[in-house]
Amino acid sequence: MSRITETGRRVHRQSGFTLMELLVVLAILGLLMSLVGPRVLSQLGGAKTKTAAIQIKDLEQSLEMYKLDVGRFPSNDEGLVALVARPAGSTGWNGPYLKSDVPLDPWKRDYLYKYPGDHAEVDIFSYGQNGTPGGEGEDTDVGNWK
Repeated sequence: MSRITETGRRVHRQSGFTLMELLVVLAILGLLMSLVGPRVLSQLGGAKTKTAAIQIKDLEQSLEMYKLDVGRFPSNDEGLVALVARPAGSTGWNGPYLKSDVPLDPWKRDYLYKYPGDHAEVDIFSYGQNGTPGGEGEDTDVGNWK
């Protein structure tokens, strides 16, 4: 802001924040992030597990369509790729059964497929964040039988 004094000179007044005010605001933001951050990150992990469950359900439905057309589920050797590329010797294949390639799980690994399955007619599963069987929380296995 400018104002004119009696002598006709302009005097400039500067406004802004002091260093102390900025440090106080940064400290408050740091405290808020330390309280809120872990909760946000834990929710992110739960979202990945839910995403994997939804993708597995979609793959399972696509496999059912494959079975209706071909008369059987893909073999372990054919795997989930049979949903997007015609396997050799499969009569009745009317795919692709997915809009794009077989998706990766939320942890950027391939979904695992087993026919006949141990838990269901076919098993489609992911080993979770750690990539090994078992575990809790984000490391828990996600499959079409749960």
